[in-house]
Amino acid sequence: MLLLPRIKVVKVHDYLKDRSLAEGTTVLVDRLWPRGVKKSELHLDCWLKEVAPSPELRAWFHHDPEKFSEFSQKYRVELAALADGGDDDTRILMELVEKSPITMLYAARDRSVNHAHVLAQWLAEQCARS
Repeated sequence: MLLLPRIKVVKVHDYLKDRSLAEGTTVLVDRLWPRGVKKSELHLDCWLKEVAPSPELRAWFHHDPEKFSEFSQKYRVELAALADGGDDDTRILMELVEKSPITMLYAARDRSVNHAHVLAQWLAEQCARS
């Protein structure tokens, strides 16, 4: 679990076991629905698929820890392009962070080498600039 100003990052399966891990608005930030999780089980405020890495970047990265640094840089480029292009999901996420605390949920197996942490850091930086 990562905590940044107003942004928490929590693994979906941890959240299912202990909902008190969430604070504020709960947002799924994965492009794909988490395996083995019923939609009725996961009480979300929203699912913002487009803030997740592109399918091409996700396939290239393949959760390889050795590629994480380069993945992070490429993903930040994608996020900047989305924000500059007026992507709705990116705009919604940034508005949510500005209004209240959020908990971003992810389903990646690795708790530290995943896109949600990169996204949280990027969001925190965007909020600091505002």
